[in-house]
Amino acid sequence: MISKIIDGISIAINKEFGDEYEIYTENIEQGLKEPCFSVVCRNTDTKHFLNKKYFSKNQFCIYYFPKDKAKNNECMSVIERLFDCLETIMVDGDLIRGTGMNAEIKDGIVSFEINYNIFLYKEYGAIPIMDGVSHNTKVKG
Repeated sequence: MISKIIDGISIAINKEFGDEYEIYTENIEQGLKEPCFSVVCRNTDTKHFLNKKYFSKNQFCIYYFPKDKAKNNECMSVIERLFDCLETIMVDGDLIRGTGMNAEIKDGIVSFEINYNIFLYKEYGAIPIMDGVSHNTKVKG
């Protein structure tokens, strides 16, 4: 499910910013083509809720690398647009609302954090039915 959420984030960013911005979803050691975004799942936690229902907390960080590190206005504009375009994303045909959004600019790079918390339903395979049970009982007399 995490990779589907990352896909939903990437689609929302691409829809807002267009094809001029590269979106990376894997670690890039060299050859970063700026301006670009990097989408990373920072933390995930899934807890059993009820029967087949699970609650999954997923924290993501979207980094924005501007073309020129001295462009504070560009970074602020990108932050505002990220707040708007990532408030809700589409995942498997369903809208998911982002919560806990915050952003900061450090060393000329935008760091935008957002949580997508969802309920999951797990389907289990058929449970085999017992063929039969036998037991022996004796009465003390």
